[in-house]
Amino acid sequence: MEHSNIPSEVTYVQHHDNKEFNKRIRSTTIKLSILTLIELGIGLTIYTMHKGEHPNALLVMMFKGMICIFTLAKAFYIVSVFMHLGDEIRNMIMTIVVPLMLFIWFIGAFLWDGNSYRTMRNRYDTYKKEHTLQRPERSGDTTRHGFGG
Repeated sequence: MEHSNIPSEVTYVQHHDNKEFNKRIRSTTIKLSILTLIELGIGLTIYTMHKGEHPNALLVMMFKGMICIFTLAKAFYIVSVFMHLGDEIRNMIMTIVVPLMLFIWFIGAFLWDGNSYRTMRNRYDTYKKEHTLQRPERSGDTTRHGFGG
């Protein structure tokens, strides 16, 4: 039975050729494994750099950025192949990807705003200023716990 009146937007793909599909899954699994091994290598490099006396902050940040890029690449491969989003039409892909990008922007904007609030509070409200170092304890001081008189 021929379905010539089906619109071209319908992209339901049946996997008639299991060899081709298995080859695609195998190559994606190999790519994901290689990316994971690279990430582990970079992570071990960062770990050994932090054990040194003076780690280079710029180099560590660059390595962390590379790990983020490799993680996004792995997410792309997983969604594209294993979740079959790569076989969909462009409008369907954009329906999923655009809100995801807006959500990532949303998280970044809130992190930026929270950091700005913390910086402003530390600068102008000395009572709530964050202290990174422990205060030296005085002997016999119980007033800081609210017990003494």
